[in-house]
Amino acid sequence: MSDIIDPPVSTSGTSQTAATGRDGVQRLKPNAVGLIGVLFMAVATAAPITAMVGNVPISVGFGNGAYAPAGYFVATIVLTLFAIGYAAMSKHITSTGAFYGYISHGLGRIVGLGSGFLTTLAYMVFEASLIGIFSFFGNDVFSSFFGVDVPWLVFAVVMLAINAVLTYFDINLAAKVLGIFLITEIVMLALMALSVVFTGGGPQGWSWGSLNPLNGFHSLKGVVAGPDGSAMAVAGSAGVGLFFAFWSWVGFESSAMYGEESKNPKKIIPIAVVSSVIGIGVFYVLVSWLAIVGTGPQNAVAIAQDSATAGNIFFDPVHHNLGQWAVDMFKVLLMTGSFACGMAFHNCAARYLYAIGRENVIPGMGRTIGSTHRVHGSPHIAGFVQTAIATVIVLFFACTGRDSYTGLYGLMALLGTTAIMIVQALAAFSVIFYFHVHKQHPETANWFRTFLAPLLGGVGMIYVIYLLAKNASFAAGSASGDWVFTMIPWVVAVVGIGGLALAAGLKFFAPHRYALLGRTVLDDAKER
Repeated sequence: MSDIIDPPVSTSGTSQTAATGRDGVQRLKPNAVGLIGVLFMAVATAAPITAMVGNVPISVGFGNGAYAPAGYFVATIVLTLFAIGYAAMSKHITSTGAFYGYISHGLGRIVGLGSGFLTTLAYMVFEASLIGIFSFFGNDVFSSFFGVDVPWLVFAVVMLAINAVLTYFDINLAAKVLGIFLITEIVMLALMALSVVFTGGGPQGWSWGSLNPLNGFHSLKGVVAGPDGSAMAVAGSAGVGLFFAFWSWVGFESSAMYGEESKNPKKIIPIAVVSSVIGIGVFYVLVSWLAIVGTGPQNAVAIAQDSATAGNIFFDPVHHNLGQWAVDMFKVLLMTGSFACGMAFHNCAARYLYAIGRENVIPGMGRTIGSTHRVHGSPHIAGFVQTAIATVIVLFFACTGRDSYTGLYGLMALLGTTAIMIVQALAAFSVIFYFHVHKQHPETANWFRTFLAPLLGGVGMIYVIYLLAKNASFAAGSASGDWVFTMIPWVVAVVGIGGLALAAGLKFFAPHRYALLGRTVLDDAKER
């Protein structure tokens, strides 16, 4: 049969706990989580409060200035186009391997395994990255509130342990924990935004031009009044602003990987994919705009020039409109929000390790990382393997004297983003190949939904990859001179090419294993 249209390997099982299919594949617990739970986990990976406070000031100070919200508008449009095609494919292929399964069906098994390796790499280092920023915020909170300087490694170890425990149990437990953290951070950002609206705006007007998506391509240039009142020349690049806008979404695509554990996946996963992108996008545009309005567009550009004051774009309106208690709560939620994001990425990494492992790509993987807990239906061994990998990364950065923010957080975020952006572009084009080149499911194929939308989304992703390559040194900041930064493209290349080479080797030397690549899907998926 064709490399593309060979039927998937089902993972049937009727038990509400872990089950083993007719082919011996151990499946995840079915019907464990609903639409709300999937949305919580997908949005948590985007870490709204961390994305806003961490990325918006950079876009304002060194990107498109007060037009930073327009950059988020552009990102919303591009990612929505991507999500439309991605959602169409999720109706027919339900697999915890998501990108891995989709790309293997669209672009072939060899490209599929390469993308699976890259996605696994991305999610593995994203957890380590978020542990870094959680530890940074944790140290700041304890220092500010209690006058205690707790080493960042202490916070890191605590987060590693909690993530390992929660992954061991039913996915529904992790969804509930993430839901609590996510709701609190969204409420806090919404309170800041609404306080600006109900107090009549900010000191320099409403800055309506910030909402025009065409201004997202505008580079910051001009003179503004500095904090001391003196004139300050400022300059930036629209590419920087757009890159950090796109970066704020990383992880939204993870909703598809929970299909095998969700209720009625062919219905709720497409809804979760599209609604999470649009919902996050609208929220980001409004929150970033109202933060700039509340601070004042020129004031925001001035204070964003210094990393020590950049967060005041959010903290100043909060303090002025709500009081010091709200600023303190904001800082606590930065800590809990980054924790929730790291936990979500831990779940993502564990499921990708499990997805590749259960197909027994390397003999023995099916009985180890490809197995599930007999009661909880969780990928418990894959979860512990991910914890071990994240622990090694964290200890490496700690033992070599690198800090938790610019080192662990910044460098691992860049590594993961590089890998995941390449995979997202491949996923967009795999939609076109699946429906229009290989003529699968003509009843779903549509000139816009499965061709033009993913085409534009894929081209947009390629543009973002270009922005990443162009602005990587800037994004790394003081860590740009670190040899770890220099190794990032090489690590991505070795992992991606390694996956391609392994798949090609299996095709010639172990065709029975090659035939399974990307083909293990939920038994009741329409792709059957």
